[in-house]
Amino acid sequence: MKVLEIAGKTVKTLVHFTREYPIGFSFLILCVLLGAYFEIWDPLCPLPAHEWNATNLKLISGTDPDDFSFAVFGDNRNSKFVFENLLKSIDHDLGIAFAVSLGNIVSRGKKERYHFFIKQVKDTLGVPLLTTMGNRELKAKGPDLYHEIFGPAHYSFHIGKNYFIILDNVSKEGLDLIQKDGWLERELYNAQTYDTRFVFMHKPPYNLPEESSETLKQLFLKYPVTHIFTSHVHGYFEGVWNSIPYTISGGAGGKLDGIDPDHYFYHFLKVTAKKGTIDVSIKQVQGPDYPWLDRLLYYIMLTLSSFSIHLIKIACFFIVGCLAVHIYRSESGKRK
Repeated sequence: MKVLEIAGKTVKTLVHFTREYPIGFSFLILCVLLGAYFEIWDPLCPLPAHEWNATNLKLISGTDPDDFSFAVFGDNRNSKFVFENLLKSIDHDLGIAFAVSLGNIVSRGKKERYHFFIKQVKDTLGVPLLTTMGNRELKAKGPDLYHEIFGPAHYSFHIGKNYFIILDNVSKEGLDLIQKDGWLERELYNAQTYDTRFVFMHKPPYNLPEESSETLKQLFLKYPVTHIFTSHVHGYFEGVWNSIPYTISGGAGGKLDGIDPDHYFYHFLKVTAKKGTIDVSIKQVQGPDYPWLDRLLYYIMLTLSSFSIHLIKIACFFIVGCLAVHIYRSESGKRK
């Protein structure tokens, strides 16, 4: 009986509120509907792609196995101006057969940002693009959304006598159990019959937890790796890690980590593999005179162009804002 009594009082209160403040009640209902709409929007929003990496791997099958080039870059983080300039530069180089991203392709792992990234790639880049998971992809919807769009985060392929291994090393543990407990060693073992063995991962091995770093060290020494490509640091660096050459390429559009012109500039790498030898060259990319402008352009274009639903969101918030002002004025008038 108490439940019925409470329910009856609640109904009476709502009826009174509706009659006394019809505009306010309408505003309340609209807010509830908007909240429900935004809550169910993300699950209903279609994915921008599915099995992206597997699809693009099929497109590189015609590459000359004895003499080819590929581009490497990392940390574009939803840049607009810089990243699109980078993609155009890659596309205009007819010698580049495909590209590999080293991760942080978005600033947060949300569908709308993946839509924006994939639209940029489809509109600007004419060669296949393969991706590596970055730590930014772990934010928001996390690895599940990345896997839905791009497929497994660790995989391998080969072109002629060149073996490519893409690792996922951005979790708190570094490498996951699947990679540590056999997968990576099998891949490296299989790669020993190849002339070159490339490893791609987002974080440099020395930035990983000690256990994962030691695992990589032991495996890379046991099964010699030709070259390691990483990102995560927003700039350009090269060196040798436990006798293995490595290159850090994190200048695809995200905010640079410093101002030293020898290391902090926008760029991608052009890697040429020819009959067992490799050449890594740096290709600088024009950046905006005002770096903040690139981020501002991204947010504007994300809102207006990446997906049409944002126009609906803007309209909804505008209507709610106008109603709120109207209610405030109406209530103020009644109090007077």
